[in-house]
Amino acid sequence: MSQVFHEIEKKIIISLKDNPKQTMEKLEKSTNLSSDQIRRGVEWLKLKELANVVESTTSIFSLGKNGLEAFEKGLPERRLLNLLKDGPKTMQDLQKELGSIFGPAMGLARKNNWIETNEKISLKHSPIELPGEKTLKKIGNGKQPKNEIDVVDLSSLLKRPDFLIEDVQKSKEISLTDHAKSIELSESIGAIDVEAEVPQIFAARTHPLKDTIDEIREIFVTLGFSEIVGSMSQSSFWNFDALFTPQDHPARELQDTFYLDGISAKKIGTPEQIKNVSASHKKNWRYLWDINEARKMVLRTHTTCVTIKHLAETKPDEARVFSVGRVFRNEKVSYKHLVEFNQIEGVVVGKNATLRDLMGIQREFYKRIGITKIKFWPTFFPYTEPSLQTMVYNDRLGKWVELFGMGIFRPEVTKPLGINKPVLAWGGGIERIAMLKYGLDDVREFYNNNLNWLRSVNKCQ
Repeated sequence: MSQVFHEIEKKIIISLKDNPKQTMEKLEKSTNLSSDQIRRGVEWLKLKELANVVESTTSIFSLGKNGLEAFEKGLPERRLLNLLKDGPKTMQDLQKELGSIFGPAMGLARKNNWIETNEKISLKHSPIELPGEKTLKKIGNGKQPKNEIDVVDLSSLLKRPDFLIEDVQKSKEISLTDHAKSIELSESIGAIDVEAEVPQIFAARTHPLKDTIDEIREIFVTLGFSEIVGSMSQSSFWNFDALFTPQDHPARELQDTFYLDGISAKKIGTPEQIKNVSASHKKNWRYLWDINEARKMVLRTHTTCVTIKHLAETKPDEARVFSVGRVFRNEKVSYKHLVEFNQIEGVVVGKNATLRDLMGIQREFYKRIGITKIKFWPTFFPYTEPSLQTMVYNDRLGKWVELFGMGIFRPEVTKPLGINKPVLAWGGGIERIAMLKYGLDDVREFYNNNLNWLRSVNKCQ
């Protein structure tokens, strides 16, 4: 089968046939390809054993500070010899004329026996060309590669500080192998390898967890709910106190909650709300409520703080609202627990709202998301009474698993905030729903960035 070449490879082969040895830079100019295209094309040819690549290093020299001064005014020893051409001079006169270069100039002149020292310093011999002068003229204000400079003359300046700057540059010389030289490109231009594998293309897509969040949001919107949003940092007042969670409850300890160090909320509610919540805690929990505890800022442990604050501010006669967002728990990471995760939380306010209505809403939601086997178990939550736990059947595991918690807000929650209608509430982790949808046993899989799994997940479940 004839060999098939990319257009980049063809251009490089043709150029190297005309000019057998070229650097990467020369290939850029001769082929009109970019440096990245040349690099890729050479690698392709190298893998096909059609190109030889020889790497080499070259030293490029330019003049340093002292070298530029010597180029413009002459080497220190040359300037000394020029001064002595007019006749002997005292050391003091020479020092005054030459300044800081007097010492080095005298040292070299004595070493090479160009001068003699008596009462005055006089000239014995002045060479036509001093060591280093040829290199200074060669480099000048530009740059010169080492192989174009006299090595012996160059060495005399290398020992002198700040005379030369050396830049070591690496280069690659490309040539064709004997086999590549014999290839006739005209025969292979039209050839098509019908057995070649096509490249895999992975189109951009949203994350499966994001798809689940969007699906849940769409379901509640179509059920007539409105979405509300709130800050991920909340005062303990709205995260705990307003929800009738006592200030000595284990959930409020550092082991379970992330507190924002050194930050306290200045305003946590209206004076009436603070007074009523405080009175409710004192009466029902029988302890001295501390406003400083309520001011402590936390990363919200649930999104219920967003909905209860919304209800306290609006006091609606009727409402259907939900909140979707990230929440934080100071828990040990495991196959079913994360330090931060996404939660869906919703409430319904209405004069005749009942627990049966809440179960009906939940059944409809699960039906639309594809979960049909559900049941409700009585349970306990600090801020709802009665309270239920939703259980769904996992066919793959062959057992019932807990999902959402729900119930009716206790009067101890609603009355201090001026909410006089029954409030149906529910909430739960979105990752657990996503695990059921995608058949995962470990919640961490959503955050492992496993591209093989992400690319294999069906877009439509």
